[in-house]
Amino acid sequence: MSESHLTELSFSSLHLPETLEKGLADASFERCTPIQAQTLPHALAGLDVAGQAQTGTGKTAAFLVAMYARLIREPAPVSRNLNAPRALIIAPTRELAVQIHRDAEVLGSHTGLTLGLAFGGVDYEKQRHHLEQGVDILIGTPGRIIDFVKQRVIDLRSVQVLVLDEADRMFDLGFISDIRYILRRLPPPEQRLNMLFSATLSHRVLELAYEHMNDPTLVRIEPDKMTVDRVRQVVYYPSMDEKPRLLVGLLKQMKPRRSMVFVNTRRAAEEIEALLRANGINAEAISGDVPQRKRLRMLRDFHEGTLSVLIGTDVASRGLHIPDVTHVFNYDLPQDPEDYVHRIGRTARAGTEGDAISFGCENYVMSLPDIEAYIGRKLPVAPVPVESLPDTELPAARERPRFGERRGGNGHGRGPRRSRRNRHERSHAPATEKPADDAPQPAEANAKGSESSEQPPKRKRRRRGRRGQGAGEAQGAPPPKSE
Repeated sequence: MSESHLTELSFSSLHLPETLEKGLADASFERCTPIQAQTLPHALAGLDVAGQAQTGTGKTAAFLVAMYARLIREPAPVSRNLNAPRALIIAPTRELAVQIHRDAEVLGSHTGLTLGLAFGGVDYEKQRHHLEQGVDILIGTPGRIIDFVKQRVIDLRSVQVLVLDEADRMFDLGFISDIRYILRRLPPPEQRLNMLFSATLSHRVLELAYEHMNDPTLVRIEPDKMTVDRVRQVVYYPSMDEKPRLLVGLLKQMKPRRSMVFVNTRRAAEEIEALLRANGINAEAISGDVPQRKRLRMLRDFHEGTLSVLIGTDVASRGLHIPDVTHVFNYDLPQDPEDYVHRIGRTARAGTEGDAISFGCENYVMSLPDIEAYIGRKLPVAPVPVESLPDTELPAARERPRFGERRGGNGHGRGPRRSRRNRHERSHAPATEKPADDAPQPAEANAKGSESSEQPPKRKRRRRGRRGQGAGEAQGAPPPKSE
């Protein structure tokens, strides 16, 4: 954490429980960030908080410290069941839930409170068995939490602390009805500590806050748009042919320790992954259809530095908290100005600095004026170093199915799909083919069959063959009389 990003308020001055102070020491936390300095005094006093803050500003530690202090100082409810958590933290994405769980393990390592995870896509039976043994703090996504509630795996009637993280993302992802379903099964708002954090305190978020919280205190930290000031930004205008070579050249020249490449489509992410790997750059693409185990492995490798380049779309990167990203590449300029700010906010986090490089190609450059109007400045332009662009290795082209052929048809019980023309030729086979054994042999029968089945196609062929003649002659009509 940058010293310039910290306030004068120290954690030791907050008179926290001793076991919690040990966890803060393990995490090397001494002074509060702005969001921590403005929310912790209220939350530690038992007041609900609705805060506006971005990931990377210390909000996770803010609600974890307040949560642990509340659970340590207040006894568990007498009527609490074994599988009834005392605290519930709801996050919009699996990756964010895992990151919160990781931070909670560090800060609460000396408290004796147990943690549980509930998110979809993986380990259903393992999560269920762990929750049935009983946990004090449950961290999860709305869908899996509701599933466990309906299966009576967990009981939410003993929750003493509720945290809603990235509430605006939950609206964007369509979770609001699920959130209300969960909150209606908690104790009344005045019987618990409620904390809500969001990138923006919009009318929808405030409506949720006042509906399910106890007169929360509103705290607003500088909006995400202001984090642009700490990012060194530049835009190139490459041609479509220069674009992949420019990306490879910049990555090899800058040698970033940890960088993210943003594209607008999942297919583009896969193509960039193949391009970078073909040129000796360790890169992987994260998207919604990647299995959960592989996604977690990618993020772990990216955190640890064994994976240097992570490629993704805006949807795939929502809710990810990845520290120490040095460079962000907008290979495709986003079509929404807010997404541009969100992308470059992956770097220059916690008061540090970073670089954001954008490509204004002919496909997406029309978004640039809106982006510049939104951030309130013109992006510096750098010339494309055409003379120093490397000769890139193109990835091997993927074998695509031919027209009319099923994907994976060979070897899977399905042959190639016949085109309309092939079906027509098979249905009207030439007369020289050997007739079937049960076909009628008499000439009269063959003639009748020919008149009934083959005559219409023959008439069509005659009309096509005589199209160049006069209409009357084609129909067999007498020639017109001469005047």
